[in-house]
Amino acid sequence: MKQVMSALALACVATTVGAQVGHLPENSPYRDLETKQEFTFFGGNYNAGKDALGVAPGDGSMYGLRYQIHVGGPAFLMARWSHVNTERFAIDPTKIGAGRQLGKHNVSVNLYDVDLSLNLTGQKSFHHIVPVINFGAGIASCGCTVTNDPFNFGTPFAFTFGGGLKYVPGGRFQLTVDWNDYLYQLKYPTAYYVAPTGGTAAASSDQSRSFWKNNGALTLGASLLFFR
Repeated sequence: MKQVMSALALACVATTVGAQVGHLPENSPYRDLETKQEFTFFGGNYNAGKDALGVAPGDGSMYGLRYQIHVGGPAFLMARWSHVNTERFAIDPTKIGAGRQLGKHNVSVNLYDVDLSLNLTGQKSFHHIVPVINFGAGIASCGCTVTNDPFNFGTPFAFTFGGGLKYVPGGRFQLTVDWNDYLYQLKYPTAYYVAPTGGTAAASSDQSRSFWKNNGALTLGASLLFFR
């Protein structure tokens, strides 16, 4: 009997000590993420990679929409559209000297991608913060046509990757800050390599016709959270 009472006493002590370890639920720095879908409006700045001739779209303001749905564990499937207001220099490769320069022109770039996004703290926030990473692919397009300049942006395939932070205070809204890179390939037209009468070609013969460009974007967003 004495042995039984001793065992019960030890169990009570162990339970009391165990209850003191860690955080009470209301004091824990972790909070469950209860919603499964997000719809985000974001805006910021697009930093375009440079190209040898300077005719590709440059830096500009960016805005867009992003939809995410929880697919299991820390993973979300993300669909995103981004619009960039920017400029590009145009040239007429058939001219020489100052006549070749067609000046700056306003253009717009649209980016469409589907990504896998991962919450690095799982389905919880830490002090209301959730660090995330994402990677995926899509396409880019541009209204870049300028009369007398044969450069054609096309609709190149684009790889995307990035990361950011979500601030989740509770309720139906959250704030986000994100950095992303859009990697796509562009090509110079054949006309850039043809020398006009009395002049030189716009592109030298050792300049590659196709090239990859890394284009970074830093954005802030506001999200509506829904469907628990």
